[in-house]
Parts: sequence; structure tokens; C-alpha cells
Amino acid sequence: MEWYYIVLIVILSLLLIILLTSYICYKMTFYSNNNPYKRTDEITIPKGSLYEDFKDVIVKDVMYARSFNPKEYEIISFDNLTLKAKYYEYKKGAPIEIMLHGYRGYGERDMSTGVRRAFECERNALVVDQRASGYSEGKIITFGVKECKDCLSWVDFVIKEFGNDVKIILTGVSMGAATVCNASGCNLPKNVVGVLADCGYNDPGDIIKKVIVDMHLPPKLLYPFIKLGARIFGHFNLEEMTPNEQVKKAQVPIIFYHGGKDELVPHHMSKKLYDACASRKKFVTIEEAKHGISYIVEPIKYVTELKEFFKDIK
Repeated sequence: MEWYYIVLIVILSLLLIILLTSYICYKMTFYSNNNPYKRTDEITIPKGSLYEDFKDVIVKDVMYARSFNPKEYEIISFDNLTLKAKYYEYKKGAPIEIMLHGYRGYGERDMSTGVRRAFECERNALVVDQRASGYSEGKIITFGVKECKDCLSWVDFVIKEFGNDVKIILTGVSMGAATVCNASGCNLPKNVVGVLADCGYNDPGDIIKKVIVDMHLPPKLLYPFIKLGARIFGHFNLEEMTPNEQVKKAQVPIIFYHGGKDELVPHHMSKKLYDACASRKKFVTIEEAKHGISYIVEPIKYVTELKEFFKDIK
């Protein structure tokens, strides 16, 4: 066999290995089967003792939210996906929080406690199922890149549906917080008067690398394959925008919350966002809270800080 055939075989083999590894990384990181639980009324709880310990609260809040018979809405995304949301009304004309859940979550389960908190603050809530989650279409989660564009579409929808005078607060937890931080640096309409970012990460790459380390795998080796998988198979650039860069352009006030005992998204990631934020801002640590449960752990402190920060929004 001629030497150049051997070289060609080696090159093709390497390319095949790269593509296969990138595909596996893509499937594990970004692909969603669109949550089969959505077809039932079952209230699923995320795995692990963190959420099992608060199961009764989560279920009670879901049932509380359902008792208001929320109105269902849908929009078509920029890339032709049908996205769904439920609207919970506290009072006509009150500010509306557009609520975005986290990675591999869904609106009703993850944000029903947020509905209760929004009502306590005398606000209405539009709870969104992000793309590839809950009742919304899609198969690819993009860590806030395409989700940011969806968030902006929901803002436009709320203005058209509820009037040009409606006041909007963008609220997100975990990946949802990263998404609203991305949106904060966009050209937002005057209706958006603030952002609530709870336990968000500063950069998709940083949180992915952190999870790789948690799995006792080498991030320097695997992360390039994950980026490549996003490009080739997910058709998006994971580094197209980052929350850390977007908050540098923010022109609306942002309040950041983070649990002091958060082991999934470390506390320092929100602190980086706070330090980078160019607009009026506040950072609130709920010392005993783990990931995504700050309001459940210290509801009085959470709401007190929130009302004070947004005291001019009525």
C-alpha cells in the first residue's frame, strides 16, 4: 500500500473519531427528548436529595398555581418552533414577570414557587416553557444563546397582548438567569424595567467545564468537542454571547440572588456577573440555600430585598 493511502486512512480515521466524539458530547450536553412527562399532569421532582427535601413545597406550589386556571399562550420562535407559556394573573394592570426556568427543567414545576413569590410582590407572571422543554417544541438546549432570542420574542408578545404601558421584569433561575442576563445587554424596549437573576452562571463554557470536572473528566480535552458538537449538530455557536459580556451593556437594573451553599452553579459565578454589570445592581446571598431554592429557604429576606430594589415599580 502506498504511503499516501496510509496517511489518508489515518486522517479519515481521526476525522471520524473527532466527529463521533463531538456527536456524543452534543447528545449528552445539548440534546433533549422534549420531556415525555409533559403528556400527563404528574408533578415530577428532580432527582437527588436537594429537591426531595422540598418535595412537599414544590407540589403544594404547583397545585396552588394550577388553582388559578392560567391562560395558555404560544408564540413562534425566530427559527419556527412553537413555544408555550402560562399566564397567572394577580391583578389586571400589574407588572408582569416573564419567568424562565433552568436546564432540563420546565415551567410549571420550576417556577410555580416563583408565581407565589410574584403574587406576594403584587405582580402577574408569565411562566415560559423554554425551547426543548415542557410543552414547547425543540430538541436542542443552547445554554441561553437561542433562548435569549426567545425571551425577546416573549417580551414583544407581552407588549402586544397587554398594551404599550405594561411593565415587564425578566426573571430567570439557573440557565434561565443566564438567559435574562443575556437579554439585559440587548436593545430592550422601555417596558422592561428590571431583571431578576437567581443562581445564574457567568459563561456557558465555565459551567460546562465545571460539570466536566465534577464528572472526574478532563475539561481541556472534552470542551473543544462539546463546542464543535454544538456547531456541527446543534447549529449554534456556544460562545456567540455570554451573560458576563452582556451584563456589561445592561441598561436596566439587575438584582442577583445566589445560594451560599450552591454546589451545582457556584456562588462566585453570580458574583462575577454582579461585578461586570454596568447598570444599577444588587447582590443578595442566601447563605443556607443550595441551587435554585433561595426563596424557599429564606422567603422573607428574598422578598424584602426584592421589594426594596424594585420599590419604584408598581
